[in-house]
Amino acid sequence: MAGSSTPATQALTKAKVDFRVHSYQHDPSSASYGTEAVDALAGQLGLQPGQIFKTLVVKTSDGALAVAVLPVPTKLSLKAAAAALGAGKAVMADQADAQRSTGYVLGGISPLGQRKRLATVVDSSAVDWDRVLCSAGRRGLEIDLDPADLVRLTGAVLAPITAG
Repeated sequence: MAGSSTPATQALTKAKVDFRVHSYQHDPSSASYGTEAVDALAGQLGLQPGQIFKTLVVKTSDGALAVAVLPVPTKLSLKAAAAALGAGKAVMADQADAQRSTGYVLGGISPLGQRKRLATVVDSSAVDWDRVLCSAGRRGLEIDLDPADLVRLTGAVLAPITAG
């Protein structure tokens, strides 16, 4: 697909991982990038909303940035994410820090191919699916891959990190 090469897709290609890229028209006025992806792709691809994951950057109590990957329809439990990352506490990272560290813009942060590889936790529900989608590193672009590959290539810990 023309225009679908990003550091994330390049990392997957280099690792010889089976993946597909799906694009949709990004609306700059969208209030939620994740919901926009679900609305655009779930029905079109015959997926459940819980198969489409968002990437959030958090800051742990020791000042390190880390990544939490969880289903779009859910909310992140900062307490659970901190515990999974071995930290006492976590807060949402400053947007500028998240963008600078990952090399991606907000709404297009991928857990793969980041400028600086961050500690990562993927919600344990990912392994309930044969395939999951996550950002390909650009707004309006998603990667469809085996969740085991996502976990392996990010060096992630699997843990329940959703609230409620």
